[in-house]
Amino acid sequence: MPDVDGVRGLFRGLAISASGLSAQRRRMDVISMNIANAQTTRAEGGEPYRRRTLELREATAEQAVSPSTQMRRLGEIHVPEVPEVGSFGSVVEPVYGVEVGAMAEDPSEGPMVYEPGNPDADEMGYVRYPNVNLVRETIDLMEVRRAYEANATVFDAMKAMLMRAIRI
Repeated sequence: MPDVDGVRGLFRGLAISASGLSAQRRRMDVISMNIANAQTTRAEGGEPYRRRTLELREATAEQAVSPSTQMRRLGEIHVPEVPEVGSFGSVVEPVYGVEVGAMAEDPSEGPMVYEPGNPDADEMGYVRYPNVNLVRETIDLMEVRRAYEANATVFDAMKAMLMRAIRI
């Protein structure tokens, strides 16, 4: 008879990778929003757009979406939540992956550009532009892409292991 807890552990790995994929996709959305608004000199409140960032953190049992919910989101089977057992028999808190925290605005000021004909220019003819640096956003996007690819690779490897286990 197969070890049920070991099988659940494999499904937990899929759920953790799925949480990473979801978090990186959300980061891509925020970076896209920053790039799209790089020239927006008048956003809500009349101020220039401010660069936004996402906080990522380890998901705790209270904050996390359970592995079974992650799996249902991926169209997979339901996996009951069970704590993992450590090497010395002690119960270890379940690992849930990554959680996307609050979206925050970057408080730094954007550059002032002399454009006296711009409707958003001040009395001196200067316009405050958003604090979005396209080079920084591009580098962040490359980092997110690599992290997304890594999570997808882990997910595919775990799925292949499960498929091989089914054939045994």
